[in-house]
Amino acid sequence: MQLTIVHDTVYRYGQAASMIIQALRMWPAPSAGQTIGSWQVDVDGRRLHPTCSDGFGNPVATHTVDRSVETLRLSVRGSVNTRDMHGVHGDRKELLPPMFYLSSTPLTESNAEIDELAKSSAGDGKDLERLHRLTNGVRDRIDYLPYQTDAETTAVEAFAAQAGVCQDHAHVLIAAARSLGFPARYVSGYLCPVEGTAAASHAWAEIFVADLGWLGFDAANRQSPDERYVRIACGRDYRDAAPVRGVRLGGIAESLEVEVSIAESGQSQSQSQSW
Repeated sequence: MQLTIVHDTVYRYGQAASMIIQALRMWPAPSAGQTIGSWQVDVDGRRLHPTCSDGFGNPVATHTVDRSVETLRLSVRGSVNTRDMHGVHGDRKELLPPMFYLSSTPLTESNAEIDELAKSSAGDGKDLERLHRLTNGVRDRIDYLPYQTDAETTAVEAFAAQAGVCQDHAHVLIAAARSLGFPARYVSGYLCPVEGTAAASHAWAEIFVADLGWLGFDAANRQSPDERYVRIACGRDYRDAAPVRGVRLGGIAESLEVEVSIAESGQSQSQSQSW
């Protein structure tokens, strides 16, 4: 499947910022499941290239705006050829061993309730069957309800609220999988919509299974990633794989406008959001 992605993010400040520094993780890496045709990231019309890879292997670029800023625009334009690998990202050479991803983080720390859901949902049997049951168990517990959580919501908080978005489903699934002894990590990317749904940036989990390597599990949609997914970055949690992280001086009353469009074979779906 050939996917064309257009992703625009506009930051607006009620009171101008005097300096902005951002680290961007917005470039996909080629893999067995995706081949990059073209990809361009612009900051206010200026093309930005990755300057290094982080400890997780994600391409990263850092930029600085050293002036008064009332509006900042990030734009992504890309084309990716994908194939359905049935969720298998594989066990290609990685910078970090799978066991590294057994460690919890503040966003993915578990508790007794998550541990209990993990045990009861996964049950016994083969690892792959257990993980699919666990994925459904997480989705059964957490309704997909936007605007109930934010980027700093923890797995424990989302589990207690029984509501959240894809980021929260991924964090809870990661916490639950780790409690069962499976290395698990967070993945950011894009999901091409089916009819009746909107295009979106997306998040899911990858869990390491012996003899298979890293496998994707999307609890929000109760499935494993297929050819409709574009994988961008990974890490222990959202903070490691966030498309944009940064700091600024000033810039009071920040608002955010996001528009994502994903086209396949001449058809397109888009979604706009404002915060």
